[in-house]
Amino acid sequence: MTSEQTENTQGRLRRLNLEIVTGAVSAIGALLVATDSDSWWDAALLGSGLVVTLVALNRWAAGGFSRIAVPALAATAAVWAAGVLVADASTASYCFAVVATVTVLELPRRRRAAIAGLAAFAAAVIAAKLAVAWEDAVEVLLQYVLVSLCVAVGGAVLAVLGYAVQDLLGELEKAREREAEMAVMRERVRFAGDLHDIQGHTLHVVKLKVTLAKKLLHGDAAQVERELEEVRTLVGDTIAQTKELAYAQRRLNLSAELENAKNLFEAAGIGVHVDRGADAPAGELLGQVLREATTNILRHAQAGQVWITLTGEGITVVNDGAPEGRAPRLSGLAALRDRVADEGGELAVEQRDGLFRTAATFPHRRSGAAPTTRKDDR
Repeated sequence: MTSEQTENTQGRLRRLNLEIVTGAVSAIGALLVATDSDSWWDAALLGSGLVVTLVALNRWAAGGFSRIAVPALAATAAVWAAGVLVADASTASYCFAVVATVTVLELPRRRRAAIAGLAAFAAAVIAAKLAVAWEDAVEVLLQYVLVSLCVAVGGAVLAVLGYAVQDLLGELEKAREREAEMAVMRERVRFAGDLHDIQGHTLHVVKLKVTLAKKLLHGDAAQVERELEEVRTLVGDTIAQTKELAYAQRRLNLSAELENAKNLFEAAGIGVHVDRGADAPAGELLGQVLREATTNILRHAQAGQVWITLTGEGITVVNDGAPEGRAPRLSGLAALRDRVADEGGELAVEQRDGLFRTAATFPHRRSGAAPTTRKDDR
């Protein structure tokens, strides 16, 4: 399953969860309004609390609950207090319980304080009702403690179930992000392996030649000189190769880099679309641009799709999920820009409308024939 399909599925699950929760809350709330209203005023009071609750649930599902949490909590609390003290509606606690539960769940660090404050408010409302109807204290306790508590528990359970599903979907998104981080780590491990291949072999050979030179030091000075000259040359080559690797300038095979990029993206759940022209060049510099673009996408973007286009003039890599605001400073591409310029090309990056584009073009490589392409979409 590609990243786009995963995101679509998660979006449908979020909408389904919201529809189930709001549907259940609406149905139960409407039933309570119908059964506990003795007049149009009572119905309007309880109905207003239900409307506020549904608005709060929709804002919560959209990620904007914090902005309306206090007003929604205050409105439903006022409806419950009016229902208890004025309308004699014991079920008015339903909407207050739903909004209060979501509020508590959204405050993990202040959860105890929020629960204590809500409990104090509920006790104050019941105490006020007892103060005005002391002669019917037993009936008040049964109606506004037992009944209200049962209704409130039902609303709280619905809110908790909806929140649990929403939280599970959030965990799935975090798992996708961790997969992208693992892909970056695998790339780093590959880099470490390349470095080991370069230096490990060289150091082993140097050790053997130095040992041989030491044995021949007093017997064959000419052979010692040749061995030391080979050591000097070998060390010089290793220094050059290490420098090239550090700046992502080691000789790369474009086809291998293309396959590696597709494997990395697919491992991170990102869809890959490759359009490779028949006259596309296979230079190592394009492989370096592709490798650097791949690393940047995995590290800096929340990409769902990547489009890689190879033509006779160069390579273009486009990804969605680019962060809003200014584009991040990408030092690796900055280092490659000079090398591309030295080859007569141009390396350009652009961020617009959620897309990030990396393009290395070499106009002097343009082919006169119209290119034919083969496509490989994953």
